Amino acid sequence: MSDTSTPDTKPAHAATLPIDAPPAEGEFLNRESSWLEFNRRVLHEALDERTPLLERVGFLAIFNSNLDEYYQKRVGGLKRQIEAGLMTRTVDGLSPEQQIEMIRELVIPMLDVQAQCFTEVVKPALKAKGIHLLAWEELSDAEREEANEYFMTNLFPVVTPLSVDPGHPFPFISNLSTSLGVMLQHPVVEKNDPMMSPIQTPSVDGEAELEDNAGRMQFARVKVPQVLPSWVKLAGDDGQDKFISTEQVIRHNLDKLFDGMIIKHVEPFRITRNADVERDEEDAEDLLELIEQELRDRRFADAVRLETDDAPFHPMNHFLMQELGLQQDDVYQMPAELDFNDLWEIHGSVNRPDLKYEPWTPMVPTRLADVDSNIFSVIRNGDILVHHPYESFSASVERFIRRAATDPDVIAIKLTLYRTAKDSPFIPDLIKAAEAGKQVVVLVELKARFDEERNVQLAQRLEKAGIHVVYGVVGYKTHTKTSLVVRKEKDGLRTYAHIGTGNYNSKTANLYTDLGLFTCDPRITGDLVEVFHLLTGRSLKRDFNHLLIAPTNMRKRFVEMIDREIAHAQAWKQAGSHEDDRPLIVAKMNSLEDRRMCRKLYEASNAGVKIQLIVRGFCTLRPGVPGLSENITVQSVIGRFLEHSRIYHYRNGQGVTSYDPTQVTAKTSGSEETGRGGNAEYYIGSADWMYRNLNNRVECITPVYDPALQAKLKTIVDTMLADHRQTWDMDAEGNYTQRTPPKITEKNAATPAVVGTHQHLMDLTRLELADG
Repeated sequence: MSDTSTPDTKPAHAATLPIDAPPAEGEFLNRESSWLEFNRRVLHEALDERTPLLERVGFLAIFNSNLDEYYQKRVGGLKRQIEAGLMTRTVDGLSPEQQIEMIRELVIPMLDVQAQCFTEVVKPALKAKGIHLLAWEELSDAEREEANEYFMTNLFPVVTPLSVDPGHPFPFISNLSTSLGVMLQHPVVEKNDPMMSPIQTPSVDGEAELEDNAGRMQFARVKVPQVLPSWVKLAGDDGQDKFISTEQVIRHNLDKLFDGMIIKHVEPFRITRNADVERDEEDAEDLLELIEQELRDRRFADAVRLETDDAPFHPMNHFLMQELGLQQDDVYQMPAELDFNDLWEIHGSVNRPDLKYEPWTPMVPTRLADVDSNIFSVIRNGDILVHHPYESFSASVERFIRRAATDPDVIAIKLTLYRTAKDSPFIPDLIKAAEAGKQVVVLVELKARFDEERNVQLAQRLEKAGIHVVYGVVGYKTHTKTSLVVRKEKDGLRTYAHIGTGNYNSKTANLYTDLGLFTCDPRITGDLVEVFHLLTGRSLKRDFNHLLIAPTNMRKRFVEMIDREIAHAQAWKQAGSHEDDRPLIVAKMNSLEDRRMCRKLYEASNAGVKIQLIVRGFCTLRPGVPGLSENITVQSVIGRFLEHSRIYHYRNGQGVTSYDPTQVTAKTSGSEETGRGGNAEYYIGSADWMYRNLNNRVECITPVYDPALQAKLKTIVDTMLADHRQTWDMDAEGNYTQRTPPKITEKNAATPAVVGTHQHLMDLTRLELADG
């Protein structure tokens, strides 16, 4: 593998390169390795003894799920590039083949760490707490009898053994399903028995070698049913929670499926298929039909990964590789569990609050506490900013749509849906609104990755109810999270809006941190009306006055605001102002990759602008490089909630007093907006600084004008910047170091530096709502 290291310092010309110039050596980090570093931080939550035990089980599953999606999308995409003969190289000069090689080299050690964590740390710790994840050999005779009875009652009628022979072709193996590969032998094998075709495997010299006729073996596949639990809970009268995996139960009852046959070898395996299967919608007459075809194609897409246990039967492995079109480097030997996703069942089924995070119930914002009040009247009295999951999604966003559906004065509702829950309350509310004669328009994004099938069904259900369903702008994903309500009032029509950073999904609203702005400010709602015209019609409007809309004016506006900070930096230097008045940009997002935005940040750094980036996932910008990015810091916050909100802050000439993060408590954080300029700007919305968000998606970023709401955003940002419990700092080489909390004192015990972002914001929410 070629050397992928980056130099300690930048080339002299990197900071002055044209915005669209090819990357200079060492200017950016590799996206794939940066994403894998993010998943390493997720895995660390399972390793961290401070994480509650059953939550450590959950993080093992999250790490696994993240990798599954990564191999489907990113590795699948790289394999498509190779098949197409594309040799596009990364910013650090790697070809698609070299990237796949690099990915494997980075992933395998992580899999070893995951397995070691599970087998040597988490499983023994669970056992000590009375939670037993048992192997067959560990079962008592009574427990084996119970497991066998479970097999005959629940599994035997469901599982379908599929053999491979001249009359039975190799079966279709579904994506991310666990199977048992079984090598069978007839007790008396006839020399030319066609039903016992030998497995052909490549020999060392490349020639195909066959099993001896007397020892011919036949391959069969048994799929572990996905419709039944992956872990079987065994009865116990000693207060212990005992489980055995369904795969183990099937494995030790295979004789009932292959009655009379000799079972020679058994090996579990799991395949991952390419999800990077897309068609050109420009030529599509019916986008809904196109997506349905894409889903069918994806189901049968090429395999990109084969996972086996760590003691593989090599003839079977070679046979699977041959049938699936895989190479040896596509095979991953899993040293512990084949699929850690199944551990979510343990996390969910074991009722042990002492081994989980302290339960958190989102709280109702003070201004929405009166459930009998008209939410539109509340919004007319001032904008509302809600922060999920600290504040209730149900009492705010769901209430907004629910009231709009039943309010007789509401005449129109417009909504974008990117992802929503399976049992979303929004759907029946929207249907009721349409049945009541209101004009209801829903933009359903059919191309939301891995939610396409649900969104297709959703679109069809809405259309049957008489709702106007549109699929957005051809060639772009509609990723914006917006809703618009038009209401008849005494002084005429008034428009109300919700603009958020997260999906209209009641499930993820309890797990993801997101922000939502409710407003009837005509500056914002007037722009948003035009956005919906763009989405549902053929509006060519590009000059939004207040909203930042991709792919029209968002990039341009972001660049202009960075340029403004550069101008402030020049004036700041000339005036010899205090360090605390240095021009400042703070940006919080999920991922940072857009090359032009990175270069603009490099330019701002060189001009003297202080730039603090809070990036949960991957980041290709290199911080802290002298002469390139010495005024830029990058940090990542990982913990019980998934950081999903996007916040952009520009100081814009405002002077602030010094800030000591170790002294910020829930009672003081964000309580004052100290400053002399008063021109600071805050924005929230759906877009990261990624090429796809700025160029290939419809996104919406809104300004937050209310000073009180700006102070709320400042509190969130300051909390994260002060965090020494959940925060990781990134260096110029893309490595992350977890911060160490300060020594706990009476004065700092409740600060984010000690308790972390999520606990601090929960504490702060309790205090604020208790104070009214």
